[in-house]
Amino acid sequence: MNRKQFLTRSVLLAAGSGLLKIASANTPVQHAAGTELLVNAGIAGNNTNNLLKRIYTDCLAHQPTLTILMIGTNDMNNGKHVPLEKFRNNLNMLSDRIINSGSQLMLMTILPFYEPYLLLRHPVAFFQPEGPEGRRKQVNEVIIKTAAERKAGLLDIGSIFEKVGKIGLEKDCLLRNKENSGKEDGVHPTREGYRFLALAVSQYIQYNHHDARRIVCFGDSITKGDGSVDKESYPAYLKKLLS
Repeated sequence: MNRKQFLTRSVLLAAGSGLLKIASANTPVQHAAGTELLVNAGIAGNNTNNLLKRIYTDCLAHQPTLTILMIGTNDMNNGKHVPLEKFRNNLNMLSDRIINSGSQLMLMTILPFYEPYLLLRHPVAFFQPEGPEGRRKQVNEVIIKTAAERKAGLLDIGSIFEKVGKIGLEKDCLLRNKENSGKEDGVHPTREGYRFLALAVSQYIQYNHHDARRIVCFGDSITKGDGSVDKESYPAYLKKLLS
């Protein structure tokens, strides 16, 4: 079994185990035979406040049939912190504007992180009393509830990365670390991580028969990657998988 077959099988097994939480999705239709437009609308450092300011120009102006929304990592950290209730309200507004535009909505939970690296950049006291992992759990609970309330698509990619991402210091970790990238990052995916993320997204889209003719990937630096739709980003790999 080659690596692509293994990853595909892993994602499909995740679907069977409930990690791909399958809601009815907003009026699912048969998957189109090819994607005519895929936009990488990720910007590094963005939080939900930023996305609300640019949702019309960077997302809805493209008239997406499917919007893939991944946001929350910056909201939970001190530099761009958005309190949990404000995050909930912002995510509700983003979701409603996307759905009301006629686009299907697919939400993703935020990825895990390697905590020792995270705390090199963010003070531990900021995360008290729940701690960094407790904060991430709260954010993901909001994302999951938001999707359920709207019967939107939900890919619990955070849980998948927790289980098979080998988060830590080894070279095969799917997040960047000193061994695989020379950087004490612990938040952003490696090249293999982006490929795995794109594979999970593509399997989810096809399994749930989302309308993938016009896709906008809307989010922060984890969506942006290198900013392309043909090189090193999950939107770039997704485009290849759906072509």
